[in-house]
Order: sequence, then C-alpha cells, then structure tokens
Amino acid sequence: MNREAKSLQTIIESKEISGRNLEIATKVLNNQRISTEDAIYLYEHGDLAFVGLLSNHIREAKHGDFTYFNRNFHIEPTNICVFTCKFCSYSRLLKHADEGWVLDKEQMLDIIRSYKDKPVTEVHIVGGVHPKLTLEFFCDLFKSIKELRPDLHIKAFTAVEYEYMFRKAKVTVEEGLKIMMDAGLDSIPGGGAEIFDEILRDEICGDKATTAQWLEIHETAHKLGLKSNCTMLYGHIENYAHRVDHMNRLRELQDRTGGFNTFIPLKFRNQDNEMSDVPETSVIEDLKNYAISRIFLDNIDHIKAYWPMIGRSTAQLSLSFGVDDIDGTIDDTTKIYSMAGAEEQVPQLTTRQLVELIENVDRHPIERDTLYGVITDYKNYDFSKEDNNNGFVELPILN
Repeated sequence: MNREAKSLQTIIESKEISGRNLEIATKVLNNQRISTEDAIYLYEHGDLAFVGLLSNHIREAKHGDFTYFNRNFHIEPTNICVFTCKFCSYSRLLKHADEGWVLDKEQMLDIIRSYKDKPVTEVHIVGGVHPKLTLEFFCDLFKSIKELRPDLHIKAFTAVEYEYMFRKAKVTVEEGLKIMMDAGLDSIPGGGAEIFDEILRDEICGDKATTAQWLEIHETAHKLGLKSNCTMLYGHIENYAHRVDHMNRLRELQDRTGGFNTFIPLKFRNQDNEMSDVPETSVIEDLKNYAISRIFLDNIDHIKAYWPMIGRSTAQLSLSFGVDDIDGTIDDTTKIYSMAGAEEQVPQLTTRQLVELIENVDRHPIERDTLYGVITDYKNYDFSKEDNNNGFVELPILN
C-alpha cells in the first residue's frame, strides 16, 4: 500500500471526515466509481486539500511517482479558419488572411527536416480549418513525412478539422479515417471538444462540429484501432454541472471503446478574443479541476497538464492534484495558446529543464512515446552526456 493510501485510510478510520465526504472518500479508497452527483458535490463543497488527497491517492495508485513527458514539436499549417469560435484568439477568417499564415507542403517538410538529427518522437499537427487545405493535400503531406522520418509518430488534427475535411471530400467518417491511416496517421489529439452541453456549445462555437460529431469521430477512430486524447475547455461560461456532464460523456465513451490515452483540461484564456470580458479562473480552481477530473475519470489512465498554457509553477503543483503528465518539450512550435495570453509566451523546454521541473517536486521523470511506452527513465540521469544539440539528448532506447 502506498503512502497516500495509508494517509487516506487513516483519515477515514480516524473519522476526521463525515457525511458525503466520507462516502466519497470510501469509494475512492475501495476503487469504486463516483457518481455525477458526487462530482458536482466535490466542485461545490469539496475543499482543495480534500480533493487533492483523493486525486493524489488515485494518481499514485495508478502511476506511483512516475511523471511522463515526451519530446515533440508542433506544425500549425494555418491559422486561417472558416469557423468563428468566440473563445479563440488564434484563428483569422479568410477575409482577414493578411493577418494569418498558410504553410505549403515544402514549408512543413522543412520543419520536419530541421529535426533530422534530433531524437524527437512525435509531430503534433493542428491548426485552423482552411477551405483549400484538403484531405488529399494532408494525405500527401503524411506520406512525405513518413518518407523522411518513418519512425516519427504523426498525431494530427482535431475532430473539428476532420469533420470539415471529410464533409468536403464527401466521405464518411470511417472512410476518411481509413484514408488518413493509410497515409500515415498514428493517433488523434483531443482538441475541439470545448464543452459538450449543446446550448453552451451553440453559444460559443455553434458553427463547427457538434458534440455528437466530435464523439462519433473519436468512437470511430477507436474502433479502427486509433488511440486519441480528449479535452475540456473550462473556466468560461459553463457551470460545474456542465463540466461533469462533459466528463461523463467521455467516461461513457471510454467504457465502450477504451481508446482515450489521456484527458487534458484546457483553461480558458481571455486575451484578444470575443470573450475577453469573462474573467479567468484562479490557480486554486485550476488545481481543483485537475483533481476532480482525476477522481471522476476512473477509466482514463492519464491526466495531462499542458504546461505552456498554465505555466511551469502551476504544472508542478498539479502533480499533487492528480496529474501525471505535463506534455513535452514543444520547442516553441505552437502559437495556439500563447496568442490567447497563456503563461508561456515562448513555450520551449529542453529535456533537462523538463526533468528538473519534475524532480524539483519529488516526482520521477519518465520520457514516453505518444502511446505511453517508456523510452527513458530519467531518475538520476547523468546529463553530462548532453550533446548540446538545441537542448536535446541522444539516449538509448529501453526495450
């Protein structure tokens, strides 16, 4: 039994808690699923220390002190978008194309080539929904990436991007995903979920993929053998019941397919968008949200804190509130959140910096691949081997 389990059991046996708190804590100790009503209660009445205790117990039962990261970079083909999400600070409509960018195939392949001698394991491709960047165009890109780096995992496009691409190409979701998989697609990120409540979704992003479409695309991907991530945009106009409803739909889908790797709560940032009047959540609320996510989503193995969005200090704190993954090195290759006022305006960390960030809060750093296979255990790693290659380290691969 780990130290957190002993602590939780001691608290229960000593009757330091009672009533609904005791009922929920007992469920957690006995590895039983909490209800949607329990989760709403924790949001409304659970204090930060209590939900932290419960979430850290679950985190350590699943992963011990292991904290995962990967070495990745992003390609954002365009910020021109046909959709007008009120919370978005990143995209530009086609009529304002002079304020945006569109990368052609060779420009994107040049980014791939720039990592030729660096041991990155994943390229993450997402961006705006441009009407002229088609399914055929991106299949050709994927094939060329695999010719250059056959070992590079392609994690690409949100369900919102796929819905538009497949509709334009007049193919079904299953047909479209099979086409992309044949071209080199390896997994799908979790963006575009925002908030599933249909009324709220219609208000903040009503012209893009619906809740049903987002869920259908991920469910179909899982049935085809593709893993994906899932997200929730929180801290805007939703309430606690909306958050729990959103996570419950994810939990139900995961019960059916088991295809989600990780859940990533995404904090709403209010800079330079149509919802700038909505105040941002506090760090306390952020940590509480991570914790309750970990407690509620019992069938999703990992909870990720996206450090460029929340900043390094909050990412460190989150590791005691259910989080076991802090994403990757990024290498300053994404503008999606920095343009919205994220804490990290230059999102880049070397492998050594990520390891130190994790070790400084007494956690055990593990480099993973996209699907959570262990690449390198960094506990007590000797960084004198560093080859001064833009902060990356040549490492042996663990079998």
